[in-house]
Amino acid sequence: MSAAGTSRRLPGVEGVWVFVAADMAFFAMLFVSFALARRDQSALFESGRQALNRDLGGINTLILLTSSWCVAMAVEAAQRNQHKALQRSLWGALLCAVAFGISKAFEYTHELRAGITPLTNDFFMYYFTLSGIHFVHVIAGAVVLGVMLQRARSGAYNREDHRGLEVGATYWHMVDLLWVMIFPLLYLLR
Repeated sequence: MSAAGTSRRLPGVEGVWVFVAADMAFFAMLFVSFALARRDQSALFESGRQALNRDLGGINTLILLTSSWCVAMAVEAAQRNQHKALQRSLWGALLCAVAFGISKAFEYTHELRAGITPLTNDFFMYYFTLSGIHFVHVIAGAVVLGVMLQRARSGAYNREDHRGLEVGATYWHMVDLLWVMIFPLLYLLR
């Protein structure tokens, strides 16, 4: 029990944490594989890194960090029964997810037009694999955010019942955390 007399618990439900742990373990294996390949082909990986648009990668990072902040504000608003603030925060998170998707689609289009594909070399195979699987997570997360927004608009979340919101928030924070690891790995590390 905490000082306030309430017991501490993980947000959401236990099952989402099992999913998050499994997903993070999968990405950890990809990160280790990337690091080993980078060690063996450092010049190739450095030239690939330099071909990426770091500005777009940085903008995408800011977009996803903003979205996580919006989701955290949504959970806080639900805990305070602030239904309008809850909906505004979820709208903000959803718009950030869409902005990330548009930015990433623009980046992929630019690379493909320049003749860069997953078959170009090992660096770009990892780049498209890591960022592509993450992009699928963003799309799924945008759907989750949309469902949470619909449920919030119908009054489903409040101080007493917001576990569904916490489940979606946990997933979305995982998506953001993954990008925070992918961005420096692909765009910044020399």
